[in-house]
Amino acid sequence: MATENTYILYDAQAGKSQQDGNCNIGSTDDIKQLIIDDEPQQIKSNLAETSFNYINSVIGSGIVGIPYALQQAGLGMGIILLLLIAIATDYSLCIMIKAGTLAGVTTYQALIQSQFGRPGYYFLTIAQFIYPLIAMISYNIIIGDTITKVLMRMFDVTRDSILGNRHFIVFLCTLFVTLPLSLYRTIVRLSLVSFLSLIFAVSIVLFVVIRAFHNGRNSYTFIFYSIPTDDGFAFANTGFTQAVGVIAFAYMCHHNSFLLFDVLDNPTQSRWNLVTHISISLSCVIIVVFGICGYVTFTGSVQGDLLENFCLSDDWANAARLIFTVTIMLTYPIECFVTREVFENAVFKEKQSSIYRHSILTVSLVTLTFALSTLTDCLSIVLELNGVLAAVPLAYILPAAAYIRVSGKPYFTLEKAPAILLASAGLLIAMIGTGKSIIDIIHGVKCSHSEMSYCIQNNTLHNMTSF
Repeated sequence: MATENTYILYDAQAGKSQQDGNCNIGSTDDIKQLIIDDEPQQIKSNLAETSFNYINSVIGSGIVGIPYALQQAGLGMGIILLLLIAIATDYSLCIMIKAGTLAGVTTYQALIQSQFGRPGYYFLTIAQFIYPLIAMISYNIIIGDTITKVLMRMFDVTRDSILGNRHFIVFLCTLFVTLPLSLYRTIVRLSLVSFLSLIFAVSIVLFVVIRAFHNGRNSYTFIFYSIPTDDGFAFANTGFTQAVGVIAFAYMCHHNSFLLFDVLDNPTQSRWNLVTHISISLSCVIIVVFGICGYVTFTGSVQGDLLENFCLSDDWANAARLIFTVTIMLTYPIECFVTREVFENAVFKEKQSSIYRHSILTVSLVTLTFALSTLTDCLSIVLELNGVLAAVPLAYILPAAAYIRVSGKPYFTLEKAPAILLASAGLLIAMIGTGKSIIDIIHGVKCSHSEMSYCIQNNTLHNMTSF
């Protein structure tokens, strides 16, 4: 779930591009790309360029929760889920474009409305509102996790100090960074965000892979990570639906599919299928490598945010935290932009938002997400909820249901069997996963944000051996 460079405007009702120089977004095709220049352009991309943007839209903030998903499902079952959900994602992306072609539409909203009417359109709107809203909450939680540890290391303070208070740090970042950026009417020239997203993905993956094979045993900082727990390498665990939610959130990229298809040079179904197979396969390799390396390093101790597992004295980990946080803070306004536009398109008839309404709505959304982020400090439950509430319906249920319907009757045919299975499994997982997540919230979700026990033990060992 990363960000991209180009934003194109769509009309949700007609399913056609709007040549609007005012950058007044007319739909919620989870519009995570902005018009770069005032004059509309239709720049085509080849297979390689489209694959790059594709992979960049998959590999994002959700990747830090993949090792936790393996812990929830069990190592063996977790790897199987990573592969199966990659296949399901690949299939749903292919049939979504195919359904759009059959329906004669060019946006996700227009596809759903053409097949399910206004109820379907509003259901999609709600899901698209929830998805970036919860993402904004997760970003605040990540900021609280990462910046506090970096500041504690830099200034040698504890969590009892003001610099170690996660809510205070998130408030400062909101007030001076994310809110001012979110108040812009249009966000242009976002290539920096895309570049930073790529840097984050590469650097974090490399860091985790290196740490999996070299835990700093020969370094001066004596960084020893956790001894494998008793059930650390169990094949399967009970957290199946929680794992699916986290993984679905990580693979979610359907909001950009029509846009990527539209700018693809010679956009045929076969070329789209090819670029989808290539992009999802490469993304799957990156996600699987990251997940396995992150998990085997910490096994049963792995946290919802993998960066929480690294010791405070690990300066390379602190550098990774800082890179991650910068990317998150620059991505937050884009999520706010999408959430705001979804709300305005659903509630207000006027296309042009006044400065007053724009400001009030932006401040309200940012305040709401800040307030909700203070209710939990667990990234895992937020990723799970966003996965089962929004990502699963957006990525699997709705595309499969639309394809089944637009293909015509009879519904139960061999050709439609995979789509029926995908929609049914997605609906079942969404219901069970939401129920389990609510139960977990009621019972209380346990997360560790203090220094991990193995870090404390190793610090003691280091102090003893330094005499």
